[in-house]
This record gives sequence, C-alpha cells and structure tokens, in this order.
Amino acid sequence: MALVDWGRGLLGLVVAAGLAAMALPAAADGLDDVLAAKVIRIAVPQDFPPFGSAGPDLQPQGYDIDMANLIAQDLGVAVELVPVTSANRVPYLQTHKVDLIISSLGRNADREKVIDFTSAYAPFFSGVFGPADAAVAKAEDLSGKTIGVTRGALEDLAISKVAPADADIQRFEDNNTTIAAFLSGQTQLIATGNVVAAAILARDPDVKPEPKFILSQSPCFIGLNKGEPKLQAKVNAIIAAAKQDGRLEAISKKWLGAPLPGDLPV
Repeated sequence: MALVDWGRGLLGLVVAAGLAAMALPAAADGLDDVLAAKVIRIAVPQDFPPFGSAGPDLQPQGYDIDMANLIAQDLGVAVELVPVTSANRVPYLQTHKVDLIISSLGRNADREKVIDFTSAYAPFFSGVFGPADAAVAKAEDLSGKTIGVTRGALEDLAISKVAPADADIQRFEDNNTTIAAFLSGQTQLIATGNVVAAAILARDPDVKPEPKFILSQSPCFIGLNKGEPKLQAKVNAIIAAAKQDGRLEAISKKWLGAPLPGDLPV
C-alpha cells in the first residue's frame, strides 16, 4: 500500500511539474523586447569612415549609420546608436548592451560559435580599381599595365599571385602614397579595398575609380545574439526589401560611390 501511495505521489509531482512548465511563458525573443521598448539599440563604428564616423556637426554618419536608421524605421521604433570599437562590439552584444551590431562586421567560423548573423547588407572587398575607360576585367588584362599597391598589404600579396609577368606592380609605403600615385597618373590602376576607393572618390570627385575585378571578398553582416530567430528573420526581411526597392543601392552609392553588388550572401 505504501508503494502505491509513493507511486501516486510521484505521479502527482510529475503532473504538477508538467503543468508548471506549460504555465511558463515562452522565452522572449529580442524582437519582442525591441517592439515592447519601442527602441532598438545598435552598435555602430565610431572611427571607420565611410561606415561610421563623426560628421562636421559631430553627429554619427556613414553607411552603417544609415543602415541602423533604416532598420529602426522599418521596425517602427526609435534607434539608439551605441558607438563601439572592433574589440568591444561583440561583448556589448553578448552582455545585452545592444540588440544588434551594424559595424562593418565580417562573418567567420569563430564568431559564428558565439553570435548569429543576418544576410549581408554591405560589400567589403579588395580588388583592382581604375577609370571607366580602362579595359580590365580579369587578372590577365593587367598585362602591360601599371598597378599601384601598398607594400605588404593583403592586396599586395593577392595581386602578386595573379598578375602576369609583364604587369608593372608599383609598391608604395602607405595608402596615402598609393592613392596619390593613382590620382597623379603615375599608375593606371590601383589594387586596394573598396573603402580606400571610396576615400579616393571623396578626395577627388572627378576621379571615379571603378571596380574592375575582385581579389578577395568579406562582406558585412549584422550580428545578433543566438536564440533570436524572430529578430533574425525580421531583419533579414528588411534587408531583402531594402535591396528590392533600391534603398540599399542608394546607401552604397552614397557612401562607397559604387552600386550594390548583386551577389551579396543571404
């Protein structure tokens, strides 16, 4: 009899535990918190133009700032911009000081272990750039051309591997000297990052270096905490809509001086 009573008692505890679990609310997703607070906190770069920096009025400006505002607008909430560095942006997310990272963040295996990512929203690549009339579309077309590159940079290593033997690779000691050589006509082409190409355009609007071909690519993604599928899906939908309606294209042309590539990862 005592055994039967014990069994009944155990069954009662199991049932009670099950009912209690059913009564617990589902784990909140970041999207629910953002919509309830009517504000989204977004980590943005503070000193990495053209993605993020202080403008003449000391207010944040740049590609990532415009993207943060776009996300908030489509969510129907206010935005709180939180300036971060490369070192603290992921810790800020993990400690819930921010809801999203929009800070020229690349996706790699180590980061994927600790945070999740949305679709890519911005191009970030190294390539060969030159004027519109330069007939260059692949490495073989560099034959007989002069290409400026910063000595020891990733682009130096990449262009050295693919350039034909008769290409004239001119190496300079820093980005500013490499840019100056291109602007003065000392080199016909420049191997650099798209961010540096945007800086060339800002320095001399009459010179419009176009991307000829890509050496390496590491597009920018929005980072969010793991276990937030609703927030991830919503932000992905906003990115897709902004690509479709041309808003993302406009941001790319505004800050990078180039159209949005059609092959950004999703």
